[in-house]
Amino acid sequence: MGLSFSHILLVLILVVLLFGRGKISELMGDVAKGVKAFKKGLSEDEEKSPAAEPKALRDDGNKAAGTEQDRNKSA
Repeated sequence: MGLSFSHILLVLILVVLLFGRGKISELMGDVAKGVKAFKKGLSEDEEKSPAAEPKALRDDGNKAAGTEQDRNKSA
């Protein structure tokens, strides 16, 4: 009970009748332009942003709440 060739052909004929050949080709052209722009954007991003070097963390001497100093004060 799958889709046979005749079912697919019938669906394609209905789509062409509903939308017309011009509208379908225009829609497919817009989809192709969108895919092309997406690929171009991806390639531009890879060229512009080289891998950034990791930055070292600095120690300000501040300790988080609940440290040893806080425990000594409350005891």
